[in-house]
Order: sequence, then structure tokens, then C-alpha cells
Amino acid sequence: MLYLQPLGGLDISQTDIPQRVQDIIDALDDKRAVNIKTMDLRAVSESLSFFIVSTGESSLQLKAMQDNVKDDLKAKGHQAVGIEGPSERWVLMDYGDIVVHIMSAEAREFYDLEGLWADAKLLEVEPTPVERPDHATDRVTDRATA
Repeated sequence: MLYLQPLGGLDISQTDIPQRVQDIIDALDDKRAVNIKTMDLRAVSESLSFFIVSTGESSLQLKAMQDNVKDDLKAKGHQAVGIEGPSERWVLMDYGDIVVHIMSAEAREFYDLEGLWADAKLLEVEPTPVERPDHATDRVTDRATA
């Protein structure tokens, strides 16, 4: 079980996060997603638990991020209810109570999901550190610092 604290220094008890959320964060991080944010919607929505919003820097990266999330979650027994896209600006992946938004920087700024859902708690979810070889120097690096 994962435990996280909301951003902004709020003093509340630890919140448990489903492993699927961590799996999505890790899959996005594997493809170098930028500015990954997790919004806890449980207190403000009856049908959604989490939004995960991330930015890709090109349409190829958006597609790679989408494919990696889809493949990683499928391998763990989680099938998307629906996927809207691919698009050069925004891909939406519906996992029932968890919705993943993979966006270009321009789309993210324009649609401002974090602003629209400002009543939701913004959580700091760090990618799981994994060791992998750095082939250029044959040394092991940590995903969080690579």
C-alpha cells in the first residue's frame, strides 16, 4: 500500500493510493513524461477517484506514453474502459475511477484541468525508483535522477 501527502503542506492524515495509480505514474515516467500531477477527486466527485495529468513534448512522445500506460496496465490485468485519441494534443485514457490525461504543453495550459478541478487535492506521487544500467557509462542509475 502506498502513502502520500497532499501538496501545499496541508496537515492531514496519510492517504492510501491504489497500486494502479503508482503503476500509471511509473509507466508515464518510463517515457519521460513532464510535470506529472495526481489529483485526488474522491471528495469532489461521485464517479471518479483520480485524475493523472502529464505532459509530453511531441506527438511521438504522447503516443509512446499512451502505449506504455496501456501495455503496463494490461500486463497487470487492467484494461482501459476507453481511450480517446491518439491526438497530437491530448490523449484521455479511462480506467473507470482513474482517468489519465496525456497532453501537449499547449493543450494543458489551454484546458487547465488543475484549475477546473481546483477543489481536488493535489497529491505528490513520486515514480518508483528502479535501477537500470546506463549503457553510455556502464553504471547503474536511479530512474528518479536519470
